[in-house]
Amino acid sequence: MAMEALADRLLAACDAAEVVPLPSAADPAFGLAEAYGVADAIRARRIARGERPLGYKIGFTNRGIWSRYGVHAPIWGPVWDSTARFLDGHTAQVSLAPLVQPRLEPEVAFGFRSSPRAGMSEGELAGCLEWVAHAFEIVHTHYEGWRFAAADTVADFALHGRLYIGPRVPIDRYGTGLGAELATLRVELHRETGLVDRGVADIVLGGPLNALRLWVDEMAAQSPMWRVAPGDVVTTGTITDAWPLAPGQHWHTRLSDARLTALHLHTEA
Repeated sequence: MAMEALADRLLAACDAAEVVPLPSAADPAFGLAEAYGVADAIRARRIARGERPLGYKIGFTNRGIWSRYGVHAPIWGPVWDSTARFLDGHTAQVSLAPLVQPRLEPEVAFGFRSSPRAGMSEGELAGCLEWVAHAFEIVHTHYEGWRFAAADTVADFALHGRLYIGPRVPIDRYGTGLGAELATLRVELHRETGLVDRGVADIVLGGPLNALRLWVDEMAAQSPMWRVAPGDVVTTGTITDAWPLAPGQHWHTRLSDARLTALHLHTEA
């Protein structure tokens, strides 16, 4: 009953864009097993009210930000048809009103043509993929000041707010070098005032494809009730720090790989 009540409270906070207390503050024994149970209860509620899962986001794959947030291993959660959008071009516009303390993350996302299994090599996993794309994820949290434990973030939708997926590049354009080439991807994140941050994609657990491989194994172990299905999208974590958003901003990226499309994001209230 406590898990069900927490699922109801967090979903209500998401719908109302409100801050709530940390589950781990109320119950110091609240851990990842309980958190994924809450996340699954929320998933069932969202499906029951008509939302359709489109895949998953992986968070905290960027080793450079672990100490800042106090989370030292990846977490994950579903993305939805109500929160994710495939862009026709390279520009997105987002209202920040439904989001709480939103931050922007430039990422690499993949699309699956077939379901993976735990224990795959990078090459085997690449054979399950249909496309790769540059994406913007907007993360947010319903906990005050971005202070939490790992289990709190899992229960809080894995911090997922919105996902904007740029033009999709067929996997075969990378040949057998997919993992190595994506690991060397350089990303610059700009605002209208100039360069804000830069990063190289190997910060994401050795590269986006390796992060995806590690996640497939971890998800099979920690949240076996969830599966990756053909057609699913998975975004693999931020290549820079996550940067606070405010209305009236224009953000854009510059990428070292010409096959991937740089993205623009305009924010509004």
